[in-house]
Order: sequence, then structure tokens, then C-alpha cells
Amino acid sequence: MRNLGSYPPVFRQLNSVLPQPKSYSISMDDTHVSVPVPTVDLQCLSRHKLGEACENWGIFRLANHGIPSTLLTKLQHHAKMLFSLSFESKQALMTNPVSYFWGTPALTSSGTALKSASSNMNWLEGLNVPLSQLPQFQSEDPLLHCFRLLLEEYGRHLSRIATTLFQSMAKNLDLDPEQSECMLDESTGFIRVYRYPPHRSIAGEAWGMIPHTDSSVLSIVNQDQVGGLEICKDNKWILVDPIPNTLIVHIGDMMQAISGDRYASLRHRVRVKKQEERLSICYFVFPAEDSVIRSSKYKPFTYKEFQQQVQKDTSTVGYKVGLQRFKI
Repeated sequence: MRNLGSYPPVFRQLNSVLPQPKSYSISMDDTHVSVPVPTVDLQCLSRHKLGEACENWGIFRLANHGIPSTLLTKLQHHAKMLFSLSFESKQALMTNPVSYFWGTPALTSSGTALKSASSNMNWLEGLNVPLSQLPQFQSEDPLLHCFRLLLEEYGRHLSRIATTLFQSMAKNLDLDPEQSECMLDESTGFIRVYRYPPHRSIAGEAWGMIPHTDSSVLSIVNQDQVGGLEICKDNKWILVDPIPNTLIVHIGDMMQAISGDRYASLRHRVRVKKQEERLSICYFVFPAEDSVIRSSKYKPFTYKEFQQQVQKDTSTVGYKVGLQRFKI
């Protein structure tokens, strides 16, 4: 493993064995060969194809999204350079509103790692970037300054993409135009940059992320060519192959609730490689914090209430229960 000092200390013990999550039955050998997920072309957006992908899959590949390939390449390059800094440097350099975390993707609203009742560790480290606050992140470090500018440009593209997709979804679902306006609030968008170190233990393997659903309305993933993203489709785990210049869009819990379960928030996980580290840049966007989500399947609730319940469950039972808490 190159540049061992850049990883959190616990990840440097190459033969360490992580405890398997108790809240899920997970086998390392149950992944099926990759199956092509539906592709949606943003430039020639078909509401019919988009609706089919949302209803039957809960995930789709986005082509012709309009983000310059040079921007995607620069982002990946700068993220790798940042992660290659020493563990101590990253802790010192990442100051409010950007935060550095590792071992868990469960964070508080302020971006700090959420204490969990579970002892499970996710084999990852990451940066949490709230886009609306990103201009406040000022640094004299040239690498950080350039990375901030790249993230701001990338965030504008992602906001455009999420809004375009959601507007088409809202039409497909016959949502009231006035009510649906606050169901996707661009100011809530944030980016998480994840690095998954290789795990070479001969005694066991590790999960970068255990099975979960996203809490968002939409999640948009830019993964590198290493791969490792797996989705649960028809009770089978399927590998989602990386394809250059495409993005992966997930339906999140909030979109499932908004749609009255017509669109499903898909369970997915990340498998860690033995020889290569993996990098992904993920965008999440939510409803306005105090807007009330109403559907025939759930009691009325706000995203703020949902988030508080998820944090409570993570702290007390060790994992996210999610929408089941709000079922009628």
C-alpha cells in the first residue's frame, strides 16, 4: 500500500479484520455478474425512459450530462492529491464548513462523525462539503484553493442536473407544481468525496459501505474506473460497472416518500478492492428543511424530522431504520 501515512491509523494495519455488521446478513460471495442499468440521456431526455428507470430500478446511468470531461478529470486528480496528504494534515487543513471524516459515512448536520451504537467500521475516509457554504472555505493552500473552485463549478452543474431530472419526475408523478417546488431545494446540496483504501488482509475482507439507502431526494455519483458499487435488485446483489463520462443517479428515501413508493430508494453497498484504492465524488440534494412531505403511504413529516430520527436510530440501535419509522 503506497503512502501508508495518508490513511487513518486503523487502516494501516493491513491484516486487521473488521467485525461484520450484525444488522445485515452480508456475504462476500453473493455478488452476481454486472447487469447494465438503464441509461438516461439528459440531452434528449425521455420522460418515459426516466419513469421506467425510476419505477423498475431506482437507479440509472446518466449520459450526455453536460459536465466537461476535463472538469471531472481535474476533480478526481485534485481529490487524489488531497487524500494523499498525511492523515494529520487532512485533519488540520479541513476546517469549517468542510470536514474530514473516516470509518463511517454517518455524519451529523454539522459534518462530524455520528457516534453509533454499532461497532461496525466502514473502510473509507471522506470530505463533507456543503455547497451553499463553500465560499466561506478560504485557504492560502494552493491545492485547497483550486479544489474549492473546482467543487463550486461542479456543484453548479449538479444543481442543474438534479433540477432538470426532478422537474421531469414531478411531471411523471403528477405532483402539484407549487408543492413540488420545495421538494428539491438546491441550497441543501452537498458533496461527499470518498476514498476507499485497499484492504489486503488474508484473514478477511472489508466493506467500504455496508448496505444502505440514501436519505436524499436524488444522489448523483461520479465514480472512478476501479469500481466496487453494488446494488440490490430483485434480492440479488449486482455490480455496477464504471463507464467513462457517465454518472450514476440514485433515487433516495425522500424521493420514494414524495412518490408514494412508486419510485424505490435502492439499497446499495461498496466493496473494497484488495489491490487498488477507489475514489468517488457524490452529490446529495434534499427537500427544504421545513417543507412537509405528504403521501398516502406515510405520515406527514419534514426532512428535518427524518434526519433527526435517522441520527437517533444510528446512535441507539446502530443503524438507519429510515422510512419505516414514518409508515402509516
